[in-house]
Amino acid sequence: MSNDNLNAVYDARTLGKPRMLALGVQHMFAMFGATVLVPQLTGLSVSSTLLFAGIGTLIFHFFTKGKVPAFLGSSFAFLAGYMTIAPNGEKHLLPYACLGVACSAALYFLLAVLVKVFGVKKVMRFFPPVVTGPIIISIGLTLSQSAVDNCSRNWLVAFSAVLVIVACVIWGRRMIKIIPILLAAVVSYVFAGILGEVDFTSVKNAAWIGLPVLKENTVFAIFENPDTSLIITSIVTIVPIAIATMMEHIGDIAAISSTVNRNYFENPGLHRTLFGDGLATLVASLFGAPANTTYGENTGVLTLSRVYDPRVIRIAAVIAILFSFSPKFAALISAMPAATCGGISIVLYGMISAVGVRNIVESQVDFKNSRNVIIAALILVLSIGIKYSSAGAVNIHIGGLTLGLSGLATGALIGIILNMLLPEKKASEKE
Repeated sequence: MSNDNLNAVYDARTLGKPRMLALGVQHMFAMFGATVLVPQLTGLSVSSTLLFAGIGTLIFHFFTKGKVPAFLGSSFAFLAGYMTIAPNGEKHLLPYACLGVACSAALYFLLAVLVKVFGVKKVMRFFPPVVTGPIIISIGLTLSQSAVDNCSRNWLVAFSAVLVIVACVIWGRRMIKIIPILLAAVVSYVFAGILGEVDFTSVKNAAWIGLPVLKENTVFAIFENPDTSLIITSIVTIVPIAIATMMEHIGDIAAISSTVNRNYFENPGLHRTLFGDGLATLVASLFGAPANTTYGENTGVLTLSRVYDPRVIRIAAVIAILFSFSPKFAALISAMPAATCGGISIVLYGMISAVGVRNIVESQVDFKNSRNVIIAALILVLSIGIKYSSAGAVNIHIGGLTLGLSGLATGALIGIILNMLLPEKKASEKE
């Protein structure tokens, strides 16, 4: 299927500004639940998180020539790093953790340079469909636990969101068909309110206008009275985590490429997407916001809406920036029932995995070949199994340092290594 055919039904340029605005709001809703969860878990500011999710997305779009429909939100991969440096969300320690995250951007820049120097084709030889397909499937499945956990808060509210999405996608017409997530969020939110499942106390107490960034929460505050030992510890502890996030980045770009049917590794280039993601993370961290990463939730929205125009994502970014200056809005969205987010996430995460299956099918990966079966099997089992294990990660001890690799990063690395080492049978050698 050509790109023109894919975009013929829902081209944002022909939808008009009001509809594009609604699509942008939908993308913001899709990323909001997960994005604000990171500051809630770490003690970072929700408002600064929103601000730099928007700014980071715009930075990413600038360096990728505005071609990749990706939204950048808070990365969960660095949670262990934040909690190691500031285990109880201590305000005076969080800037040190942010410094470590900021320094991790150097690895993004290094890999971007390597891709630019040696060429994306040489790099992408390590990421054929037998590797990227299972990685994409794993992205959706490893996210599934959070969706189900949220749904379990109130399955009735969660299913109300699922039903709205299904109804919009299957029977909806025109605009209804392309904003199922936004409609599901509103309907399920109202339904939960009717059931008495929403507490609006924080919304009532929040101010309408407020600054999203305070100097004492930024990395720059460290240098007024720096703790050199803690700076070194933070950098050494957190920077290696970027190895995992870069693997996840490649998987996300593969998922977006498969969804939109365009090769973003070639155009605008993997070096540009890596550099944009790394710079967005650097800027966000310096100002006390979580690390940024490409968001699977928004890939799910692309799949459902079939509107792939990156301008819609940039609209969502601008909306996030505007709302970061309103604590009342942040409180309103934060008050959204977990079950509503869970119901929406079930569909979005499932769509991501479905894209991975499609990637494998359309690429005609030969699973009669034992080599391919082994690679796919290990990626899936390691990615999902480690994620749901008691440890939740593979901890590698090097001297006094501990490098924690997520299940997804481990599965991806093993898949890449096996693809390099295991010989591929030629057609004449196959049975």
